[in-house]
Amino acid sequence: GVDEAGRGPLAGPVVAAAVVLPERGVPRGIDDSKKLCANARAALSARLYKVALVGVGVASVEEIDRLNIYHATLLAMARAVDALGIAPGMVLVDGNARPRWDHASVTVVGGDSLCLSIAAASIVAKHHRDSLMIEADSAHPGYN
Repeated sequence: GVDEAGRGPLAGPVVAAAVVLPERGVPRGIDDSKKLCANARAALSARLYKVALVGVGVASVEEIDRLNIYHATLLAMARAVDALGIAPGMVLVDGNARPRWDHASVTVVGGDSLCLSIAAASIVAKHHRDSLMIEADSAHPGYN
């Protein structure tokens, strides 16, 4: 499953995650990241890194400005799948658009609420982006 975080905000990068869940030992509580508090996302993200195959891709602010947010999101998704280090047999992509790649894939509108692997990817992407934004706040006091 693949999902992104950071398409709507006016600051920071767009982050995508790709998650391949194990056949057994999937953490309980996985849901759309928007339905979980930050502490739950952090705990689930840590668990997912332990039991699943996880890849993260980031498109920078400069890439967003150069490409536009739509194309930067697709770039981040492609980077996330590449970061898995394997060629997945099928990629489930949240939303109605997918990158141009050689992977078999389907789009799932509202996938973060419908598909466990996409929900897992939404958690990892959101937690990773939140961590980047907290770092940005440390580098720029008052940034919030």
